[in-house]
Amino acid sequence: MAAGASKLQSPAVDDAVVLRITHSNLKTFSTDLRFSLQMRVESVKEKLWNKCGTSVASMDLELYDDTGAKVSTLSQNSRPLGFYSPQDGYRLHVIDLDPSSITSGGWLEDTSSVEKYSISEEAYDKLGCNFRKFKEKLASKNPSVVANKISDNYMEDLCASIKVGDRCEIEPGEKRGIVKFVGRAETLAPGFWVGIQYDEPLGKHDGMVKGKRYFDCPPLHGVIVRPDKVKVGDYPERDPFEEEEI
Repeated sequence: MAAGASKLQSPAVDDAVVLRITHSNLKTFSTDLRFSLQMRVESVKEKLWNKCGTSVASMDLELYDDTGAKVSTLSQNSRPLGFYSPQDGYRLHVIDLDPSSITSGGWLEDTSSVEKYSISEEAYDKLGCNFRKFKEKLASKNPSVVANKISDNYMEDLCASIKVGDRCEIEPGEKRGIVKFVGRAETLAPGFWVGIQYDEPLGKHDGMVKGKRYFDCPPLHGVIVRPDKVKVGDYPERDPFEEEEI
């Protein structure tokens, strides 16, 4: 009866946890790995050796909970991982004790010393298709694309009659507003630009474009256009009801 009962028993469940792995020498190294709680600490280190390059003999392990508090040091290689009570989401920190380790000095993460691929001009020209040939082909079809480069003073003359505070109307659309900025815009194409605060929320921003603030205005009231789109003069704010039927 006892023998029959033993055959009906369920096999032992091999519980596992997912731990976040960090490394003392590899500051950008971080990965999630699944471990059986039955694994001996030595086997855990062998698995980590394949992932981060630190040898088992040179590896210490520290366990931290999900608040960042240290739980324990996994100091006994013969004990199962479960002895240290890790939980999903805990962090297992690898400490490399070998000063001559391949991970020391951070060189594994430093790409500045990596030899860059280079090719001679002659070999590059022999390639069947390259960017230089594509650019030359594009220029032959439309010379203005390459020849007509915009200068830093593009449309500067049109700004002579435009100053901050002027009332204006923008074409197309006859949208009205007030000039808030005149000059070059470092986050936009070369040449001169005019920043406008529309009377109504018909714009695109609040005066900040691509991380640079050129002027202040309410959200969706701001726009920056070329000066040839701007007509300054006596353009009062429109009465929103002026076009309604009476």
